[in-house]
Amino acid sequence: MSIFSELFEFLGARKKFWLLPLLVLFLIVGGLFVLSQGSVVAPFIYTLF
Repeated sequence: MSIFSELFEFLGARKKFWLLPLLVLFLIVGGLFVLSQGSVVAPFIYTLF
């Protein structure tokens, strides 16, 4: 969990708040790939990309 605190400290110190939506988007897409890896929904998710 320290990596998240370091990330937020970096974003605050360098004023890089525009990176937050990009990081959230990457987390959502990565979560979709991980959750759909062995499920029945996988073929439908892969057609989106």
